[in-house]
Amino acid sequence: MKKILVVDDSALMRRVLCDIINSDERFQVEDKAINGEEALNLLMKKSYEAVILDVNMPKMNGLELLRELQKKKIGAKVIMVSTDTKEGAKTTLDALELGALDFIHKPTNAIDCRNEDFKRILLAMLAAVAESSPTAVSRTFEAEEPKTIKKVVETVKKSTVKVTGNKIVAIASSTGGPKALQSVIPRLPGNLKAPVVIVQHMPPGFTASLAERLDALSEINVKEAAEGDVLEAGHAYLAMGGKHLNIVSNAGKATVHYSDEPNREGVKPCANYMYESLANSRYDEVVCVVMTGMGADGTKGIQNLKPAKNIHVIAQEESTCAVYGMPKSIVKAGVSDQIVPLEQIAQEIILNVGVM
Repeated sequence: MKKILVVDDSALMRRVLCDIINSDERFQVEDKAINGEEALNLLMKKSYEAVILDVNMPKMNGLELLRELQKKKIGAKVIMVSTDTKEGAKTTLDALELGALDFIHKPTNAIDCRNEDFKRILLAMLAAVAESSPTAVSRTFEAEEPKTIKKVVETVKKSTVKVTGNKIVAIASSTGGPKALQSVIPRLPGNLKAPVVIVQHMPPGFTASLAERLDALSEINVKEAAEGDVLEAGHAYLAMGGKHLNIVSNAGKATVHYSDEPNREGVKPCANYMYESLANSRYDEVVCVVMTGMGADGTKGIQNLKPAKNIHVIAQEESTCAVYGMPKSIVKAGVSDQIVPLEQIAQEIILNVGVM
């Protein structure tokens, strides 16, 4: 039975979360804390398979606790409970950068926490995080990296073997993805010879903040994809939370179209829809990149895309994944062409699509 720590200053919310967790025979709430200070004292003495952490608490809030854990080098597998306000989205992204593995959107009142959707998502997330390796923490983009990337870009430019064809890069990520994307997107050059589309599993309200953050770190332009956006090389388009991203042809140009089909693989946006929509696109080749995340999203979409397009599939290597679910599914299905550590993914993208 997996031992869980619940940290929340609301007695009602603590009770609701504990009831949900204890209702599943795989888990048991071992301890509860009403603030970060209490949680820190517990985490210094004991280890847990997962920690459910609120953000706003007296004495020591969720972010302050994460900073303390980093400082003291205490490995804890943390799921944040977050609100979807603009401020809440920024705080959530800060938490993911500080080592939280994932987050769950907190309903405005405890009664809504009792609904089946919230319960299903929380338990699935707990299962994935509890099984994940505490050592597989994604490295973020570092200042010295541009030198390495410049060398790759120069090599590609000077190479006598020219990368030809009209290509697109399609990335799928989930648990651990926001931090992992910060190790990939900022390493891509502004003159990349292809557009990049990204499906990161996130609810509405969070993807705009993630796109802004990636854009600030990156040479390529990053934005939350809007309906009707025409895809351009050297630009990255992040799928909006709560809608399915499709790439369609409009007046001979590849454009963004959102659809509202039900959740697939339990998520919305779903990468399977994105990959399948590329079967009828104008691109000669699709470079599919499947990164850290729970579940199997991406596998079916890539399998369905394969008969229609020339594809090259890159899977993130297990030891660098926060959760080795989505890449593992790709590898097991036998559709991966390369398995590479997180820090090499950008380099492989550049070598595959070239620069302008």
